[in-house]
Parts: sequence; structure tokens; C-alpha cells
Amino acid sequence: MNQDRRQIIVKEIDHWRRSKLLPDQYCDFLLNLYADQDAIHTNKEQHHTVGKAIAAVQRATGLQWLLTFGTFTLISFVVLYFNEFHPLLQMAVIVSAVAVFLRIGQRLRARNEAAGLALSSTGMLLLLGGGVYMLNVHNIDQWVWKTGLLAFCSLFWVVYGIAARIPVLHLCGWLAAILVYAWLLSQFMVDSKWYEIQLYWLPLACLFGWSSWFVHRWSKPVSAVLFLTCALVWFMPELYAMFVDEAIWLQLQLLFKIALGGGILFSMRKKWMVWIV
Repeated sequence: MNQDRRQIIVKEIDHWRRSKLLPDQYCDFLLNLYADQDAIHTNKEQHHTVGKAIAAVQRATGLQWLLTFGTFTLISFVVLYFNEFHPLLQMAVIVSAVAVFLRIGQRLRARNEAAGLALSSTGMLLLLGGGVYMLNVHNIDQWVWKTGLLAFCSLFWVVYGIAARIPVLHLCGWLAAILVYAWLLSQFMVDSKWYEIQLYWLPLACLFGWSSWFVHRWSKPVSAVLFLTCALVWFMPELYAMFVDEAIWLQLQLLFKIALGGGILFSMRKKWMVWIV
């Protein structure tokens, strides 16, 4: 029997099963005769999954149906009329939604790490995006409010990233804090010289490096994030000065910083590798 006729017969048997024209045991017997073993296994898994879903729907109580449709209705109402809410109520809605995402994400991480991190990341993005949306809705364009929102998000990301042991979120918090610091410098430190820009950032890099050494005895992941942040801040003066100095000076500064940083890492390799490994 050729493959095309075999597939037609298998599809017909599946149709008999779905239409309840034959009992399931007869359909299984016929599939064993005409279908490949891989196809049989796949079909059984599909029917098992569909059967579990149908059984769950059939066993659902009236209260469960009410909660499901009530939750969907509530979410739709909040999304449609969010702009009409009082600002305090809008803040409460955003904070509640973020808390729900973080709670579910944290509980889901025990079974599925990727899915749990995805929900936690969604909650963090909702915190920042919801804050920006509220500022736009209420026509708040002052840079200090946007900077304050980003500073709050960065602090929350750092604290939650350490507490929940999410190094990527911890690093994102420090990156957001660096962005806030650069934003403040651009507002208050105008027409700075190249050496002044270096003084704005290099002590901060030393502080992150010292913090990496200080906390490595308690938490290696936190120490590794601080060490990586130190390396990023080391090159921030060149990135910050990109639009105020000539390119040739930036290139020379960058080459010098790479050589100096590489020399420091090489000379202290036996110490800093212990902090992060």
C-alpha cells in the first residue's frame, strides 16, 4: 500500500474517532494496522491533551466559569477606561499588575525557568512602560520626572534582581542607573573638559570595582555583575564625550584606556577571577 493511500485511511480513521462513529479501541486497532508508529504516538499524545482539556472544561464549576469570565471582563474594563481613572488609581493598577506578573513568574521559575523569567521581565517592562504612559497621558514633559521614574525603576531592578537571583535584571538596573547619571551630567555639567569628564566617571568605576571585591565572599553572581558594571563604566567617559570632543582625541583616549585596563586586569588576574568564579 503506497504512502498516499495510507495517509487517506489514517485521516478517515481520525474522522471516525472524532465523529464517534467507532469506539476508540477500534480506531486504535485500525491505526495500528495502517499508520506508522511515530504517527500513532503523536496522535495519541494529541488526543490525550485534547481529552484532558475537554475534561477540565467539563469538570469546571459555575464559580470557576464566573471567575474566568469575570477576570477577563475586569481586564477589558481596565484597558478600555484606564485613561479615565484617577492618577492614584492608575498607579495602583500598574503596581498591582506588576506584582501579579512578578509573583506568578517567581512561582513558575521552579518548574520552567524560561517562562518564569519571561513573566518577571514582562512585569519589569510594564513598570517602566506604564510609568512613561502615565507621564504622557498627563502631559508631564519635564525631564526631572522621567529621570526620577528611570531612577526608581533602576533601584527596583537592582534590589529585585539580587533578591530573586536574576543577574540579568540586576545588570539592567545598574545600566539604567548609569543612564540616569549620564542624563544628570548632561543637564548640570555643560562644556566640561576631557579631564573633567574622566573625573566624573573613573571614581565611579573604582567604586564598582571595590564593591565587586567587597561582596564576593557573600555572592559571586552579584560580584560578577558589579565587576561587569565596573568594566562598562571604565569606558563611559569616551561614550559620554562622543559629541563634545574631536574624534581623534576620543580614539586616542579609548586606545589608552583599553591598554591600561588590559594591563590592570592582567596584573590582578589571580585576584579578580576569584571574585566572579
